[in-house]
Amino acid sequence: MQTGATQAMFDAFLGAGSRGTKPEETNAAGSAGSEPEKAHWEEIAAKLNEMWGQFLNGHPGIAASGVADPAHWPEMAGRWMQQWPMGGGEAQGKFLTDSMTMWESVLGQMGLGSSDAAAGKSLPRQDRRFKDPKWQETPVYALLHQAYLLLSEQMIAAAESAQGLSEERKEKLRFFTRLITEAMSPAHFPLTNPLVLEKTIETGGENLVRGLEHLISDLDAGKLTHTDPHAFVLGENIAATPGKVVYETPLFQLIQYTPVTETVLKTPLLIFPPWINRFYILDLGAKKSFVKWAVEQGLTVCLVSWKSADSSMAEISWDDYIAAMIEAIDVTRDRFKVPSVHTIGYCVGGTTLAAALAVLGRRGEADKVASATYFTAQVDFSEAGELKAFIDEQQLAMVDSLAGEGFVDGRYLAFAFNLLRSPDLIWNYVIRNYLLGEDYVAFDLLHWNGDTTNLPARFHREYLKNLYHDNLLVVPDALSACGVPIDLRENVTPSYIQAGVEDHIAPVDSVWKLTGHLSGPKRFVLAGSGHIAGVVNPPAAGKYQYWSIGEPDNPKQTAPATLDAFREAAVETRGSWWPDWIRWIEGFDATQVKATGKRKPGGRGDSVIEDAPGRYVKTP
Repeated sequence: MQTGATQAMFDAFLGAGSRGTKPEETNAAGSAGSEPEKAHWEEIAAKLNEMWGQFLNGHPGIAASGVADPAHWPEMAGRWMQQWPMGGGEAQGKFLTDSMTMWESVLGQMGLGSSDAAAGKSLPRQDRRFKDPKWQETPVYALLHQAYLLLSEQMIAAAESAQGLSEERKEKLRFFTRLITEAMSPAHFPLTNPLVLEKTIETGGENLVRGLEHLISDLDAGKLTHTDPHAFVLGENIAATPGKVVYETPLFQLIQYTPVTETVLKTPLLIFPPWINRFYILDLGAKKSFVKWAVEQGLTVCLVSWKSADSSMAEISWDDYIAAMIEAIDVTRDRFKVPSVHTIGYCVGGTTLAAALAVLGRRGEADKVASATYFTAQVDFSEAGELKAFIDEQQLAMVDSLAGEGFVDGRYLAFAFNLLRSPDLIWNYVIRNYLLGEDYVAFDLLHWNGDTTNLPARFHREYLKNLYHDNLLVVPDALSACGVPIDLRENVTPSYIQAGVEDHIAPVDSVWKLTGHLSGPKRFVLAGSGHIAGVVNPPAAGKYQYWSIGEPDNPKQTAPATLDAFREAAVETRGSWWPDWIRWIEGFDATQVKATGKRKPGGRGDSVIEDAPGRYVKTP
């Protein structure tokens, strides 16, 4: 399909000279062409062929696989479509009716159909991918994208109505059907995207040259580029909150941030970010940094920076990460000579924190932690969302095959997460970077998203199988760590549980389940937006909202029995939930101490390792 489209495009620009037509007979506008125009387009075509040929010569594995040969794609698509269950007679009848309605609507809007159809000002199917007027103004593109949307509806409906499948298999069918329909969009092909055609004419094909340069660069790097890779420098304009690395193990560095207030809360804060991606999701630019904001609120902030795995970490297990969390808690307590710390766990960091606190609870050491805050974390994976589509025996076997050196390359993980939002995180950039040839923009969040980390293979497989696949964390004593069986009911630490209303990685229904498995007081807050923006939402931005019950000052709250009951009773508050959280923290013990001695890392008599953000965050 791509081959044919590309040939047709260049035939138009070349005046169809390659098919024996004289160049003066026709050109892209259907009028007389010229030899200079033809020569220009021939030069562009030759340059594209040369660039792609050189790339394949340097990557014989890709060339031999056939993936790079679009001639194979229609055959594969045809075989797949022949097996697709398009539904029974009722579904087919609806498909035909909708097709006629679409046809009449498109013709009517163009003044070519009935007066009734012409009276309608909008096409029957709306989709933000085709919001540009150029998709509406020309009959061929209007009909093309409307037909695509209709076919996508039919395929998704067929997947939804498939019979004889378990709910887990049906969810996989829904997920991969969505991926296929998204990939089929006419916006992703040069000849069927009016914006790409316009850009190609406007630039004389230079957009395609730049786009191919971007594509080849990404193929060499093994990942999709979302943002200008040179726009951000760690420690300068990202991950730049001042601090010191005060402790280090082969698995993590402990960063302590420099106070900016004369006094600080006596109980320090210890943050456990996820080890998928880098810690600085919580320390982006100064205006977005949760770390910087927390320091400004008068907290002594410490944070764990996990090391990206290499071959030396092949035998690292989930047990090791739990032990590392407990070690960091003890190191922080000892450093400041305090009985307890406040903790935060983000995503998988929150999942593991919940298990670590259950271990401490069973040991009789729960008082080491004054509070636990969970950012979009899960412990019960029975409703873990679309990520479960990647977790079955076949996928687990694939994980093993990808871990030849004892670790899983973070680029595979990043691609899996990108697939969850492929229109925004994959196809949007295919169009912009590869087809339109646009320059990359500077965006700190997307820079972080592409800064991948590797995971120890043994740990990754244990995590996927025991938690996502078998859901054993919520089975008392089914798992153990540090020689202690894990029972989440032993986690008696007061909890602040935050979920995102649009979270696609940790769905709100799944995060809510923490309230049923953890003991102790709980405050549940539902934030606007999703897995990242729902967390990284500084008060100064004035964005989104959150829902909560009661005031946060009382740390001994209990959550309602059900999520529906929470939604009925919750009150919406505009803006960030961060101020709500800091009031909750201060409700435990508002005692202040001077920000001197080891409260100011690197001062007189304090031995530190290096400046923040440290070496580990820079390790590939």
